[in-house]
Amino acid sequence: MNKVQRILIIILGLQLALGVFVFWPRPVASSAGQALLGEVKVEDITGLAITDEQGASTRLVKSGEGWNAPDAGGYPADASKITPVLDKLVAIKSGKLIARTPASQAQLQVADGKFVRKVELAQAGGAAHTIYLGSSGGSQAVHVRLGGKDEVYLASGLATWEIDANLLSWIDPIYLTVPAADITSFTLKNQQGEFNLTKDAQGAWQLAGLESGETLDANKATTLVNSVTSLRMTKPLGKTEDAAWGLAQPSATVTLQVKSGDQAKTITLTVGAKDATDNSYVVKSSESEYYARVAEFSVQELVGRDRAGFLPATPTPAPAATP
Repeated sequence: MNKVQRILIIILGLQLALGVFVFWPRPVASSAGQALLGEVKVEDITGLAITDEQGASTRLVKSGEGWNAPDAGGYPADASKITPVLDKLVAIKSGKLIARTPASQAQLQVADGKFVRKVELAQAGGAAHTIYLGSSGGSQAVHVRLGGKDEVYLASGLATWEIDANLLSWIDPIYLTVPAADITSFTLKNQQGEFNLTKDAQGAWQLAGLESGETLDANKATTLVNSVTSLRMTKPLGKTEDAAWGLAQPSATVTLQVKSGDQAKTITLTVGAKDATDNSYVVKSSESEYYARVAEFSVQELVGRDRAGFLPATPTPAPAATP
C-alpha cells in the first residue's frame, strides 16, 4: 500500500466517523425531558397557522371561547378538532435528542426551508412559537424542532397527518343539512325549467304538471331531494359575495318548505355559475350567512335535471327477429 492509498483510507475513515457523529441518535438527556414550549399552556394559545410541504396553509384564531378561520370571513372552526392537537403540541418533550446540526435538520425534514409541517402558535401577549414537524420516527412518532433552535427531538404520540393544512379538516364540512322527512315541498328552477314536488298524505312525492299517462319515477324524485339534505362544501368563502360567482344569474335555485312539529319555514339554496378552472360551483343557503364552494357532483342533479329526468326511462324496443 503506497502513501496516497493510506491517505485516502484515512480520509474515508474520517468521513464515515463524521457521518456517524451527525446522524447517530443521541442518548436521552433525561427520562422525560422538558416541555419543548416551556410553560405554554393550551389555554394560552390564541392562534394556529399550519403550512405543509406543498406550500398550502390555513390560519385559525381564537375569539372568546370559539375558534374561526379569518381568511374565510371568520367561518366557525371546530374546537373539538383543534384542542386535542394543541394538547399534543404542548405535551412535546425534549427527552430524546436526535441531532443538532443544520445538515441533520434537512435530512430529518425539520429545516426552515424543508419540512413536512410548520406550525406557528400565537399567544395573547404577542409571544409566538414555531414548531417544525418532519419525517416519521416510527408509529405515532415524528421528528420535531423548535424554531430558532438547532436541536431535533423525537416526539411520541403525534403524527403529521393529524395536523392538516386544509381548512376543511378544522371545520364542519357540511354546509347545509335538512332532514329529508321534514321536507314537504321541493321546487327546482334551472335552465331546463321549473319543477315542483310536493308530498301527498301518504308521504309520497308528486310532480306538478304531469300530463295524461305520465307517472313520476319515485326513485328519481328521492335522489333529487336527497342531493340537498346533506350538502358538503369544499371551502367556505366568507360573507361577501363576488360577482364572478354568478349568483345573480344562478345555474339553479332550490326552494324547500320544511316542517318539523309545529314549526314550518322556507329554505332557499342558490347555485352560481360553474368555475371552469375546477368545475366547482359557489352556493348560498338562506340558513347560513356564509357563501361556500362545492364540488360539481354535489349539485349536478340540481343544475342538469330536466323534465324527462323525473319520468321513468322509456324502454328500449327489442330488435326484430331475423327471419
